[in-house]
Amino acid sequence: MIRNDALDLLPVRHAVPELLTALAERGTAVLHAPPGTGKTTLVPLALAGLIGDGPRRRVLVAEPRRMAVRAAARRMAWLLGEEVGGAVGFSVRGERRVGPATRVEVVTTGLLLQRLQRDPELAGVDVVLLDECHERHLDADTALAFLVDVRAALRPELKLIAASATSDAEAWAELLTVVDGGGPAPIVRSEGEGHGYEVRFAAPPAGIRPAHGTWVDPALLRHVAATVRLALERHEGDVLCFLPGTGEIARTAGLLAGLDAEVLQLHGRAPAAVQDAVLRGAEPGGRRRVVLSTSVAESSLTVPGVRIVVDSGLAREPRMDHARGLGSLATVPVSVAAATQRSGRSMREAFGTVYRCWAEAEDGTRARFPSPEIRIADLTDFALRVACWGDPTAEGLALLDAPPAGAMAAARSVLAAVGAVDEDGRATDRGGRLARLGLHPRLGRALLDGAAEVGVRRAAEVVALLSEEPPREYGDDLTAAWRSARRGADGYGARWKAEARRLERSAGEAAEPGRGAGSGTGSGAGARGEDAVAGLVTALAFPERVARAREQGGYLMVSGSGARLAEGSGLRSTPWLAVAVADRTARDATARVRLAAVVDEGTARWAADHLRATGEEVHWEDGDVVARSVDRLGAVELTVRPLGSGAEPALVREALLDGLRREGLGLLRWSRDASELRERLAFLYGEVGEPWPDVADGALVDRAGEWLEPELSRASRRADLGRIDAGAALRRLLPWAKGEAGRLDELAPERIEVPSGSRIRVDYGGGRPVLSVKLQEMFGLAETPRVAGVPVLVHLLSPAGRPAAVTADLASFWREGYRAVRAELRGRYPRHPWPEDPSAAEPTRHTSARLRRER
Repeated sequence: MIRNDALDLLPVRHAVPELLTALAERGTAVLHAPPGTGKTTLVPLALAGLIGDGPRRRVLVAEPRRMAVRAAARRMAWLLGEEVGGAVGFSVRGERRVGPATRVEVVTTGLLLQRLQRDPELAGVDVVLLDECHERHLDADTALAFLVDVRAALRPELKLIAASATSDAEAWAELLTVVDGGGPAPIVRSEGEGHGYEVRFAAPPAGIRPAHGTWVDPALLRHVAATVRLALERHEGDVLCFLPGTGEIARTAGLLAGLDAEVLQLHGRAPAAVQDAVLRGAEPGGRRRVVLSTSVAESSLTVPGVRIVVDSGLAREPRMDHARGLGSLATVPVSVAAATQRSGRSMREAFGTVYRCWAEAEDGTRARFPSPEIRIADLTDFALRVACWGDPTAEGLALLDAPPAGAMAAARSVLAAVGAVDEDGRATDRGGRLARLGLHPRLGRALLDGAAEVGVRRAAEVVALLSEEPPREYGDDLTAAWRSARRGADGYGARWKAEARRLERSAGEAAEPGRGAGSGTGSGAGARGEDAVAGLVTALAFPERVARAREQGGYLMVSGSGARLAEGSGLRSTPWLAVAVADRTARDATARVRLAAVVDEGTARWAADHLRATGEEVHWEDGDVVARSVDRLGAVELTVRPLGSGAEPALVREALLDGLRREGLGLLRWSRDASELRERLAFLYGEVGEPWPDVADGALVDRAGEWLEPELSRASRRADLGRIDAGAALRRLLPWAKGEAGRLDELAPERIEVPSGSRIRVDYGGGRPVLSVKLQEMFGLAETPRVAGVPVLVHLLSPAGRPAAVTADLASFWREGYRAVRAELRGRYPRHPWPEDPSAAEPTRHTSARLRRER
């Protein structure tokens, strides 16, 4: 029996007529409905004609998380007075509950993508509702882009709704414009905010350190736990507390020990029984509950009994080091949109209270929306999907954000290495088989190739371990984790067994012709022990993470990243590892190994063979040329042999140039004349420009072929550079061809003759030419000397050669500055002439007495 009383309480019911009209007229719509209004549960029932008087349709609802799929299906079935599997069913990986009468099927967005790639027309489906689009999960973005293509090319009658709980509806409406070309899709807004809630800010104490990587200051968790206790004392109802990850949930649960309430831990890996218990609510008359949850409870879920939300203010986002093939999680401040979603959980059944564990002043500094996953995540799976869809660059897809070029290049490199795409980026037959497995392409490669080597069942079991990381208490040894999962004493073990069975079936269906994967046996399947099997399959999945022990401790991965095991790890004495799980934060010099398997060198070489290279390596290292023949596996050197004088000359020349770039042109032999020539040329280039050459280090290295040859090509080491006469080489850059070289001494003379007859050297080293000369030798000169039209800076010296004055305007100095200098020098050097009018006096290098004798 339909529960109309419950349906009537959902505010979104008022928007349903407008939504149905929009679909009838345009075929697409954006539904904006705030949290708690019922968009996930009432709207699909109305679309399917299960409530109201609309036509009977088959509706597919896509949710971002498996937990939300089950919860939404269960809630809709309850509203109809039925069990799941009747008019409302669901499908997630490894579990499907639908029947002949099913009109509404709830699926994960990942499963929707697989269906689209198997059957782009979605035969039998009338309406697709993509829920929680605002969360910007990559699968949801991709599914919407594919559905836009389907409507445009194959099924214009297919109805499409993008549902968002936050205020970014206009962006989705613009995106759906391409469906019918008639302007943006209609936006249907549901008014109403459930029962409403109040926000209270509970700023943590001073001194809380910012989170980084997956580390969160324990002081913040203590503050969150204290806020939960305070909320329980002040308010009625259960508490839903949001924390960034399972580790923080476990630690906060410990801090709440002794609380007069039932503490439950909710996350994506929680056993189905725990998830169901949370979503069922407390027994009548039972204890109050505190549900500690990750972001899985942000949307599409109603946790019965919750009246209070405590928000830690933190969320986890994926990060990808594409160069090293290492993923990690970053702890970031929760966005405004996500904080609103979290707050909405408090008002689903009554007026709620929200405690935000940050200062109110910080509210305005938070990002409006979560980072789109397409910008920050590993795009290998996405790249394979779009290649199989026929658009390898994704340029023709209706995406809110284009995939970053660097991330796509890294993804295509991985796909090419596993044989999933050809040189043009288009999917191969093997790529199609990998896409149908419902696995990351790396894991798909490990399953198919591993099955041929160790047998389907064992390959499937190891890949199942790799597809969902085992609990930390299983340890970091993958083989030991395999045995623990096989014992199946916990929820993870049960999920692992179901996934292993699914993969075993899928591997048989996707087996390549002639590989025999479906037989359950493979080359050496019976001969390899579990350690060898785990190592081989892991190395196939992550060849860049094969790692060899270093002499100084730790490991070096083929990717070039250092790695370390935890203290006390049983794997520490292993010469080679196949690393399954590792992360590296911005503050860490090396990656932390979370899960790995023992592997032998032969298997490592085989699995990462596409990364193997043998050849000459000549480079500048520790101040000289190093030449050697190296057989390497990525960054791991397998064998090294010195080359001596047999190195390729072109490589040696490039290494010498690299040395000049790093250490500068001081590696050459610079006489005083050579250095002064360079300074004169630098002055002319700055003042006159072409055709005088740029003699800065970078410019000279770039033009090495013009002035350092043939000496450079004859050199083989640092000492040979030190024998090159830089001055003689530099003269090759003078503008001989244009006839200007002969004007060097005219434009930038080495010396200038002063009134006394002395030829004084000009210093060009400071950027402006400097003439350092005794003051008395300049008597009688009215104007400052010039070079290349630039007045020199005259450093006037005392008879003892000490600085007395500096001027660039000699005439002005004689008029205004000389009198004070004369008074001082006359007292110190009375035997020298100090005329009152220096501009008309006779210049001299001598004392007054000697000057009289010479006369």
